[in-house]
Amino acid sequence: MLNVDTIKNGLVIDHICAGYGPKIFQWLGLDKAKFSSALIMNVPSKKNSRKDIIKIDNIINIDFSVLGFIDTNITVNVIKDEKIIRKITMELPDKVENVVKCKNPRCITTTEHYVPQIFRLVEKGESIYRCQYCDSLYKAGNITELMERNSNE
Repeated sequence: MLNVDTIKNGLVIDHICAGYGPKIFQWLGLDKAKFSSALIMNVPSKKNSRKDIIKIDNIINIDFSVLGFIDTNITVNVIKDEKIIRKITMELPDKVENVVKCKNPRCITTTEHYVPQIFRLVEKGESIYRCQYCDSLYKAGNITELMERNSNE
Protein backbone atom coordinates (compact mmCIF):
# COMPACT_ATOMS: atom_id res chain seq x y z
CA MET A 1 0.00 0.00 0.00
CA LEU A 2 1.33 3.41 -1.01
CA ASN A 3 1.18 6.08 1.69
CA VAL A 4 2.07 9.70 1.00
CA ASP A 5 1.57 12.16 3.87
CA THR A 6 -0.86 15.01 3.55
CA ILE A 7 0.44 18.41 2.58
CA LYS A 8 0.20 20.95 5.40
CA ASN A 9 1.02 24.04 3.32
CA GLY A 10 1.98 23.62 -0.29
CA LEU A 11 0.84 22.65 -3.75
CA VAL A 12 -0.60 19.59 -5.43
CA ILE A 13 -0.21 19.44 -9.19
CA ASP A 14 -2.88 17.03 -10.35
CA HIS A 15 -4.16 15.51 -13.60
CA ILE A 16 -0.71 15.45 -15.21
CA CYS A 17 -0.72 13.27 -18.32
CA ALA A 18 0.75 9.89 -17.34
CA GLY A 19 4.49 9.88 -18.01
CA TYR A 20 4.89 13.69 -17.95
CA GLY A 21 5.29 13.80 -14.15
CA PRO A 22 9.05 13.11 -13.98
CA LYS A 23 9.86 15.80 -16.56
CA ILE A 24 7.66 18.40 -14.83
CA PHE A 25 9.19 17.38 -11.47
CA GLN A 26 12.65 18.03 -12.92
CA TRP A 27 11.59 21.27 -14.69
CA LEU A 28 10.36 22.59 -11.32
CA GLY A 29 13.73 21.71 -9.77
CA LEU A 30 12.09 19.48 -7.17
CA ASP A 31 14.83 16.87 -7.61
CA LYS A 32 17.18 19.39 -5.91
CA ALA A 33 14.72 20.91 -3.42
CA LYS A 34 15.42 21.09 0.33
CA PHE A 35 11.75 20.46 1.21
CA SER A 36 9.57 17.37 0.84
CA SER A 37 7.95 16.59 -2.47
CA ALA A 38 6.47 13.48 -3.98
CA LEU A 39 5.96 12.28 -7.53
CA ILE A 40 3.20 9.71 -7.85
CA MET A 41 2.94 8.02 -11.22
CA ASN A 42 0.30 6.03 -13.07
CA VAL A 43 -2.51 6.76 -10.63
CA PRO A 44 -5.92 5.53 -11.83
CA SER A 45 -8.01 8.45 -13.14
CA LYS A 46 -11.67 8.86 -14.05
CA LYS A 47 -10.92 11.46 -16.76
CA ASN A 48 -7.98 9.69 -18.39
CA SER A 49 -7.17 6.11 -17.58
CA ARG A 50 -3.92 7.10 -15.80
CA LYS A 51 -2.35 10.30 -14.45
CA ASP A 52 0.67 11.56 -12.53
CA ILE A 53 0.50 13.75 -9.41
CA ILE A 54 3.15 15.96 -7.79
CA LYS A 55 2.81 16.93 -4.12
CA ILE A 56 4.99 19.78 -2.86
CA ASP A 57 5.18 20.53 0.86
CA ASN A 58 6.02 24.19 0.18
CA ILE A 59 4.60 27.14 -1.76
CA ILE A 60 6.81 27.73 -4.80
CA ASN A 61 6.53 30.02 -7.80
CA ILE A 62 5.32 28.21 -10.88
CA ASP A 63 4.86 29.65 -14.36
CA PHE A 64 1.30 28.48 -14.92
CA SER A 65 1.47 29.47 -18.59
CA VAL A 66 4.12 26.77 -19.10
CA LEU A 67 1.95 24.15 -17.36
CA GLY A 68 -0.99 25.21 -19.54
CA PHE A 69 1.25 24.98 -22.60
CA ILE A 70 2.22 21.42 -21.60
CA ASP A 71 -1.31 20.22 -20.83
CA THR A 72 -4.53 22.16 -20.22
CA ASN A 73 -5.91 19.30 -18.09
CA ILE A 74 -3.41 20.01 -15.29
CA THR A 75 -4.82 21.55 -12.11
CA VAL A 76 -2.91 23.05 -9.19
CA ASN A 77 -4.40 22.90 -5.71
CA VAL A 78 -3.08 25.40 -3.19
CA ILE A 79 -3.09 23.83 0.28
CA LYS A 80 -3.15 25.75 3.57
CA ASP A 81 -3.58 24.05 6.94
CA GLU A 82 -4.20 20.77 5.10
CA LYS A 83 -7.19 22.20 3.19
CA ILE A 84 -7.54 23.21 -0.45
CA ILE A 85 -7.96 26.98 -0.44
CA ARG A 86 -7.64 27.52 -4.20
CA LYS A 87 -7.86 25.39 -7.32
CA ILE A 88 -6.12 26.71 -10.42
CA THR A 89 -7.04 25.30 -13.81
CA MET A 90 -4.70 25.61 -16.76
CA GLU A 91 -5.44 27.03 -20.17
CA LEU A 92 -3.41 27.65 -23.27
CA PRO A 93 -1.53 30.94 -22.88
CA ASP A 94 -1.86 33.54 -25.66
CA LYS A 95 1.94 33.86 -25.77
CA VAL A 96 4.92 31.85 -24.54
CA GLU A 97 8.40 33.30 -24.31
CA ASN A 98 11.61 31.24 -24.05
CA VAL A 99 9.68 28.04 -23.43
CA VAL A 100 10.47 26.20 -26.67
CA LYS A 101 12.99 26.87 -29.41
CA CYS A 102 12.08 27.65 -33.02
CA LYS A 103 13.18 24.83 -35.30
CA ASN A 104 13.48 26.96 -38.41
CA PRO A 105 17.23 27.22 -39.18
CA ARG A 106 16.59 30.57 -40.94
CA CYS A 107 14.81 32.12 -37.97
CA ILE A 108 16.64 35.07 -36.39
CA THR A 109 16.45 33.31 -33.01
CA THR A 110 18.69 30.53 -34.35
CA THR A 111 21.63 32.83 -35.06
CA GLU A 112 20.95 35.71 -32.67
CA HIS A 113 20.72 33.97 -29.30
CA TYR A 114 19.86 37.15 -27.40
CA VAL A 115 16.53 37.41 -29.29
CA PRO A 116 13.76 35.88 -27.16
CA GLN A 117 11.89 32.86 -28.50
CA ILE A 118 8.31 34.13 -28.73
CA PHE A 119 5.38 32.06 -29.91
CA ARG A 120 1.78 33.29 -30.14
CA LEU A 121 -1.35 31.14 -30.06
CA VAL A 122 -2.99 31.12 -33.51
CA GLU A 123 -5.29 28.09 -33.37
CA LYS A 124 -6.67 27.37 -29.90
CA GLY A 125 -8.63 24.24 -30.89
CA GLU A 126 -5.51 22.60 -32.31
CA SER A 127 -3.05 24.13 -29.78
CA ILE A 128 -1.00 25.67 -32.59
CA TYR A 129 1.50 28.46 -31.97
CA ARG A 130 3.39 30.59 -34.50
CA CYS A 131 6.92 31.97 -34.13
CA GLN A 132 6.74 35.75 -33.89
CA TYR A 133 9.70 36.18 -36.24
CA CYS A 134 9.53 33.54 -38.98
CA ASP A 135 5.92 32.25 -38.75
CA SER A 136 6.98 28.63 -38.16
CA LEU A 137 4.26 26.61 -36.46
CA TYR A 138 4.58 24.68 -33.21
CA LYS A 139 2.04 22.38 -31.54
CA ALA A 140 1.73 22.80 -27.76
CA GLY A 141 1.97 19.81 -25.46
CA ASN A 142 5.33 18.43 -26.58
CA ILE A 143 6.99 18.20 -23.18
CA THR A 144 10.08 16.47 -24.60
CA GLU A 145 11.03 19.55 -26.64
CA LEU A 146 10.34 21.78 -23.66
CA MET A 147 12.70 19.74 -21.49
CA GLU A 148 15.38 19.64 -24.24
CA ARG A 149 15.25 23.44 -24.45
CA ASN A 150 15.72 23.83 -20.71
CA SER A 151 18.54 21.29 -20.48
CA ASN A 152 20.51 22.99 -23.27
CA GLU A 153 20.59 26.36 -21.50
